[in-house]
Amino acid sequence: MKKMVSRRTVLSGIGATLAAPAILHGSRAYAANPVIKVGHVSPRTGPLAGFAEADEFVLKGIQAVLSAGIENNGKSYQIEIISKDSQSNPNRAAEVASDLILREEVDIIVAASTPDTTNPVADQAEVNEVPCITTDCPWQPYFFGRNGDPAKGFEHTYHFFWGLEDVIASFLDLWGGTGVSKSVAGLFPNDADGNAWGHPELGLPKPLAADGYTLVDPGRYQPLTDDFSSYISAFKDAGCEIVTGNMIPPDFATFWAQAAQQNFHPKIVTIGKALLFPSVINSLGDRGDGLTSEIWWTPNHPFKSSLTGDSAKALADGYSSATGRPWTQPIGFKHALFEVVRDVVARAADLDDPAAITAAIASTSLSTIVGSVDWSKGPVKNVTKTPLVAGQWQKRDDRFELVITSNANAPQIPIGGELNLLS
Repeated sequence: MKKMVSRRTVLSGIGATLAAPAILHGSRAYAANPVIKVGHVSPRTGPLAGFAEADEFVLKGIQAVLSAGIENNGKSYQIEIISKDSQSNPNRAAEVASDLILREEVDIIVAASTPDTTNPVADQAEVNEVPCITTDCPWQPYFFGRNGDPAKGFEHTYHFFWGLEDVIASFLDLWGGTGVSKSVAGLFPNDADGNAWGHPELGLPKPLAADGYTLVDPGRYQPLTDDFSSYISAFKDAGCEIVTGNMIPPDFATFWAQAAQQNFHPKIVTIGKALLFPSVINSLGDRGDGLTSEIWWTPNHPFKSSLTGDSAKALADGYSSATGRPWTQPIGFKHALFEVVRDVVARAADLDDPAAITAAIASTSLSTIVGSVDWSKGPVKNVTKTPLVAGQWQKRDDRFELVITSNANAPQIPIGGELNLLS
């Protein structure tokens, strides 16, 4: 098996002088308690930490559910999850993924939370021929950001999430019928997400133009910049009434504060990534009221966990009860990662063969807490899509609620209110 050769060769010099462990990666048939090692990478710290806020809760719950083991071909396998922090840094993500693969010798590696984490982890898995599942990143930055060829795809790495076509359709549905000017301010950082969202062919420009919108894009800004003055000036000169783009929370906070200082008052602000989290909205105070974003998952999504049978609402309520914090969108997708892992481990024809594990991933057809995960449906090899809607943060009593106001592209997910223009 190729994977065993590539990893074992690297480790042979180290392992030759060490005593054999009680359980060998390739010798589970002789182990009393065979273990499947699952590596997990996410940004626990750094500017993307909001994506991993619920990791501790989700992993604790998953380990409790899987503590009884997973049956495969008449044998029970224990699951050991080894989680590493990418520190919101793609280089660090690659480093810890390499460590999980080459030193921990994980059987499967999973990762989530923007291309800064998913891509370097998937790249390490691909080169080392390790089965890999990722999520929480639009599929274009994941696939094309890794130089994927739609005619070939990848051999070992699989991804589930929505795509830019879905977020664009959701944004257009969100804005349609509001009567605001069709001049749109674009804010795209010089990173994998920003370059994908602002790409002239694959990103927002073409579909916005086709729907009659003019996108004002002053060019890529450097993440963690402290001055958006030139961008704001360009948006004001063009009469932009809509602001869109993809930003990390600190960048949006800087932009939004400077927009107020410079008397730029758009009627709709729809930003991906930065506006996903209640902690960000709460930090903005009254300036958070009315901001809009794509919505991947809420307690009102009509899906259940294949692991526990819990509804989306039960999972979200469980998080809030355990932590005292409001639910966040990544909870569902972090949970779904391990729904897929359990399903794959149960179905793989031979858990000692990485190719058999990869084949089980490719043949997945599973109803999860975020919707269907089925890689036979494309849009390209190694990618399957989950539903997407859009909505608005609205202050109700003394707290903000994320209200679904647009569901044209996923009508099975219920609308919770109407869009209000910013005052």
